[in-house]
Amino acid sequence: MKAALLASFAALSIVAADVKTITVSAGDYDRRNTVVIFRGEFPRGRDLELSTKGKTFPLQVNEDGTASFVLDELAKGKELTLRAGTAVRAVTRLDAKRDKTKVKLGRGSETWLEYQAEPSDLPRENVKAIFQRGAYLHPVRTLGGKVITDDYPSNHIHHHGIWWAWTKTEFDGRTPDFWNMGEGKAKVDFVAVQGTWGGPVHCGFVSKHQFTDLTGGSPAAALNETWDVRVYNNAHNNIWVFDLTSTQECAADKPLKLPEYHYGGLGFRGHWDWNGKTNVNFLTSEGITDRVEGHATRAKWCDISGLREGKQAGIAILCHPENFRAPQHMRLHPSEPFFCYAPQQGGDMEIAPGKKYVSRYRFVVHDGSPNKEVIDRLWNDYAYPPTVTVQ
Repeated sequence: MKAALLASFAALSIVAADVKTITVSAGDYDRRNTVVIFRGEFPRGRDLELSTKGKTFPLQVNEDGTASFVLDELAKGKELTLRAGTAVRAVTRLDAKRDKTKVKLGRGSETWLEYQAEPSDLPRENVKAIFQRGAYLHPVRTLGGKVITDDYPSNHIHHHGIWWAWTKTEFDGRTPDFWNMGEGKAKVDFVAVQGTWGGPVHCGFVSKHQFTDLTGGSPAAALNETWDVRVYNNAHNNIWVFDLTSTQECAADKPLKLPEYHYGGLGFRGHWDWNGKTNVNFLTSEGITDRVEGHATRAKWCDISGLREGKQAGIAILCHPENFRAPQHMRLHPSEPFFCYAPQQGGDMEIAPGKKYVSRYRFVVHDGSPNKEVIDRLWNDYAYPPTVTVQ
């Protein structure tokens, strides 16, 4: 009995010694439902809890040592000190689950986002096999259940929800086109899902893709790409948020050159209901709403929205300030619900051997019309997050 009590006391002493406090500083912006990511010496792969007077927050610690939680609110210039403990109250978790050729991400019984890993089935008999591909996100759903993306649209069969491809390129003296796959000059293939995870703060997956040149007689790998996709548990006021980080590296000792061109890179294709010149709305961080005027401009974010089943819905795409040539140039299609961040509009560029080309984007999915003030606040959270000190 005495030995058991001593063992328990020792265990409690260890826990007490390991308890940490963190101080969150709002900085120059008001914070609300803000994802906070930081590093601290916490047990990896564990769910913990942060607490202060009258408040508790789930703390998710990843295998890479980063920790994250959702801060409910903190005014500009203010600080909040929280105590980290081991007890975790019940909370609705987010999950990312493999389901045949897909990874499905969401909360509880709700699937908010699907990743098409292996090539999808062709939707119509008249779609040629050369257009079949995977490695994209579709469908994307609002909290109200409205699908806002499209896949294999008849007027641009090679558009797929949210995807990545380069259009005008030079590789080893040739000119593969990874975007217009119907020409058979290049392709982008899914390679593997390296991992999925869930938790009280976020869920996600890491996947591998390969960009292959088909113009040289035999297939030649040009780029290897890694996607890190994370869905956050900060849904509020008909809004939910996810991040996509793309890391591209040369697959050979040759660069992939990207001459100046008006589109290519991260692409978004809106729902078929948004086709036409008047059925979709664009709004940029600079306040531009005319799609022709907005094309080839630069912006921190752009929102695309329209009617779905009689109600407004949309998505804002936020460009991280550390991205190459941020704020990046944009392609706003004049008659289709298509958007693309295209930094090569700013002039020739290249992805060089031995150097990683990292691109980070945050997506704000919403029911209702876009609110510029809210999206600006969310961009500030993304670009200039709160700072955290751990003691």
